[in-house]
This record gives sequence, C-alpha cells and structure tokens, in this order.
Amino acid sequence: MKIKFVFLMLTIFIVGCSETQEKESRVETLPYYSEATFTPHWLTADDAELADFHQVSPFKFVNQEGDTITEQTYEGKIYITDFFFTTCPGICPKMTDNMAILQEVFMEDDDVFLLSHSVTPGYDSVPVLKEYAENKGVDSKKWSLVTGAREEIYKLGRQDYFVEEDLGLQKEPEEFLHTENFVLVDEHRHIRGIYNGLNKASVNQLIADVKTLKNNR
Repeated sequence: MKIKFVFLMLTIFIVGCSETQEKESRVETLPYYSEATFTPHWLTADDAELADFHQVSPFKFVNQEGDTITEQTYEGKIYITDFFFTTCPGICPKMTDNMAILQEVFMEDDDVFLLSHSVTPGYDSVPVLKEYAENKGVDSKKWSLVTGAREEIYKLGRQDYFVEEDLGLQKEPEEFLHTENFVLVDEHRHIRGIYNGLNKASVNQLIADVKTLKNNR
C-alpha cells in the first residue's frame, strides 16, 4: 500500500513538472523565420537585417461577420493563424478546439488575435462560416474565420506562412492545402514560431511564446 502511494505521488509530481515546463518559454527571446525550413534567425528588434527580412504579404479577406480583414486589421498586434475548412472530418475539429483554448487564454488581451483561413473558400461562404463560428463558440472580436480568393489564401499559406511540411513552396498551386500547423506572427508581420495545432504541449508552448514575445516588445 505504501509503495502504491509513493508511486502515485511520484506520478503526480512528474506530470505537474511537465505541465509547468510547457507553460514556460524555451528562450528569453524568440527567433525570426524567413523560409520553409524554419531555420531560426536570432536577431534583435533594432537589427538592420530586419529592414529587408521576410514579412507576411498584405492580404484582404472577409470574415464570418462579413467584415473585411486585412493586414492593417492586425497592425501593431500579435496574431496566431491557421488553415482549415468547415466540412473537414479529420484534423480540423481538433485544431478548432485548440484555437478555442487560445481564444479563452487571450480573450482579455487586446494585443493578441486569431485568424483562421478557409482552404475551401468556394464552399465556406460568410453564412457558412457564421454558422460554424456559432457552433464552435468563436468570438468574432477575437477570432476571425475568413474566406476569399483561393489563390490568395493558398499563396499566403505556402509562400508567406510556410505552413505545409515538405517545403510547401514546392507544391503546385492546384494541390489541396491541408496542414495542422499554427503560426505565430508579431506586430511587424514577422513569423516568430510554428506549432503543431493538434498537440496540447505545443499549444501550451505557443501560449508561453506569445507571452515572451509581448515581454520583448
């Protein structure tokens, strides 16, 4: 009986330590990323190299409320982005659940927003996105589900956010874009991290990294 009690307490201690570590950032500052291999560049905010460093391109979409969403919507803000579609039976529901966790964590934080792009914009119209958002508890003030030109969405996913594995830049434009990755973007539209949106530990790390990013602004 005593051995079982000691084993139980040891298990609780190990799990507790793991959860704590997931909530702590791996580094004091976050690197910058400029291409699909996600090789980190350790730069400071005043580094001259940032003047010509990769930024997410300007964009224009419509969200579930029928509001126009552009890069200017997030000017001076941090945002987390992903790609999904409302009829997805596989990874998207879990990704949406984890985005909902981020929504809850940052709900009162006016510096952090969420942006989800539909990869089937021909089907995911504003009314479809609105219904999906209501079913999933999406708050449009914090989290936009957007639709728009397929070419623009796919170009952003592959050439700006680098969300696909196996070097998304090499994919053909007509190939379907499907990825579980979440991407962290800073207030200057620089990419600062990529995370597995299906993995709770990775999502916890993302939360920690957002806090690190805010502390270094």
